Amino acid sequence: MLRALGLARSVARAAAGSALPSSSSASASASAPGSASSASAIAAALYSQPYTHAGAWLAQPRRTMFIQTQDTPNPNSLKFMPGVTVVDAGTYDFADSRAAATSPLARQLLRIQGVNRVFFAQKFISINKADEAEWPVLKPEIYATIMDFFASGLPVVEAPKTTEEAATEENETVSMIKELLDSRIRPMVQEDGGDIEFKSFENGVVKLKLIGSCSTCPSSKATLYDGVSNMLMHYVPEIEKIEQVEDEVDEISNAQLEKLEDRLEDRIRTKPTTPAPSSA
Repeated sequence: MLRALGLARSVARAAAGSALPSSSSASASASAPGSASSASAIAAALYSQPYTHAGAWLAQPRRTMFIQTQDTPNPNSLKFMPGVTVVDAGTYDFADSRAAATSPLARQLLRIQGVNRVFFAQKFISINKADEAEWPVLKPEIYATIMDFFASGLPVVEAPKTTEEAATEENETVSMIKELLDSRIRPMVQEDGGDIEFKSFENGVVKLKLIGSCSTCPSSKATLYDGVSNMLMHYVPEIEKIEQVEDEVDEISNAQLEKLEDRLEDRIRTKPTTPAPSSA
């Protein structure tokens, strides 16, 4: 009886050993920022294996997520394409953890040291990094965060996106501006990992906001004032000027910089001149 029990235990241990999961593997190959070709990352996510009372591991199926990365005109921003729908409609921009209160995924990504902005579109996630951060260091943690989140089944955004559109019927000019943005301009901007938002139209002035990769791109002003401005003014003669709306933090920084410049100029103007030494 004891020998049979010992044999049964040996068989159970052998079965448990054969069912133990192998360590998960992740491989990623990415082109350096600035290259024309997009990089792809293959990452395997292994679910936890429940331990049974008999001492054996229950084998669970593996799930593999293929995450592609693509460069943008902004060297500090990359597009991450997980191959699944990120958000059903619209776009979401999270400039800091406070703005990410409604998105568990954005909060997790912003906790990664070096990540300072997250942007969601239907098929991709744009991530902006700090100047001193390096993509080879950030990418593995970003891949793991995205994989773990989509495996959890949690919603990417917990609350529906609020809009600033008035409940009243829009006038014909505003409707035409939005139609041009949606059909001609936004697809090109989203291709670069960003988006453009209509804010207002008043007294011939259209106010727009660049978000995502385009918000901190060195060529964002050229994109706005050359491409977007020319197209809108061509099709909508009522438009006289295009203005860019910045984040509140950027506006405060710019205002402080202007005050500092004014103080320096005042100091230069009021600085007493040192008389030249008299010759003996």
